[in-house]
Amino acid sequence: MKEQLIQSISKHIKLDSEEDNLIETFWMEKTLEKGDYLLRNGETCRTDNFVVEGTLKAFYINPETGKEEILYFAIENWWATDIESFQKQKPSIYNIQAIEKTTLLQIRYDSFQKMLEQIPKLERFFRIILENYIGSLQRRIILNNVLDAEQRYLDFLENYPKIAEKVPNYLIASYLGITAEFLSRIRKKIEAS
Repeated sequence: MKEQLIQSISKHIKLDSEEDNLIETFWMEKTLEKGDYLLRNGETCRTDNFVVEGTLKAFYINPETGKEEILYFAIENWWATDIESFQKQKPSIYNIQAIEKTTLLQIRYDSFQKMLEQIPKLERFFRIILENYIGSLQRRIILNNVLDAEQRYLDFLENYPKIAEKVPNYLIASYLGITAEFLSRIRKKIEAS
């Protein structure tokens, strides 16, 4: 399993075999069953989490409606972490939960800091990951402001086909900021055209 993490890192930076072996010592394996929480609102995010297999959803509960609002999904080779909570070691404002059985590689905050000290070039890797994440957040904000629901759904299908295959439609609807019923109407319209 740790080879999957090493392969992901190697797409962005070159590691030698000694660094590969050293990286592996910092990570622990964890399995979540469907419905298990990786993180709950109010808890401090103690680990950075690389998804080896499975699917997670990050969400918060809207205090006005009581409904779950999806922030992001995480599938194989993605990360599932509340970055602010992890970096500042302060309570999270959202939840991360397994949609299906999920296997993770985890690193605790103190181990993460030691790993970066011992392998400084990993700073570059995590900067790239963070830049990609920020870019996707910016894109989502812009698209939510300029595209209608149908266009946002089509964009989601185009950019996240693996997630669309794995995640129930009601969760995709929540991610898009629409009701499941409205998404169903959009899907029927698309299929009819």
